[in-house]
Amino acid sequence: MNNECKALLSLVTLPARLNRTQAADYLGFEPDHITLLIKAGLLKPLGRPKPNSDKYFAAVKLAELRQDEQWLSRATLFISQHWNDKNARKSREQNGEMVTAER
Repeated sequence: MNNECKALLSLVTLPARLNRTQAADYLGFEPDHITLLIKAGLLKPLGRPKPNSDKYFAAVKLAELRQDEQWLSRATLFISQHWNDKNARKSREQNGEMVTAER
């Protein structure tokens, strides 16, 4: 846990908006996972940000999600499945390359 994360989590009152890194720290995910959760529709940023712009999240909504065991379970399962799928694709690609290289 870095110093910024400790400082955020030690605040008595959170800021109304949290950026992607702060949201990840608050929810217990990695910052890259926030992007995946948005794409899966499990997390919604404030406003209508462009795909390549900074995303902000309402602290009150994050506090609700942080207390929702079912949401946390779904989000964790989605992240886990995403990495399992990605690793399987990578493994298949490497095996396919090795097979064609042996011919």
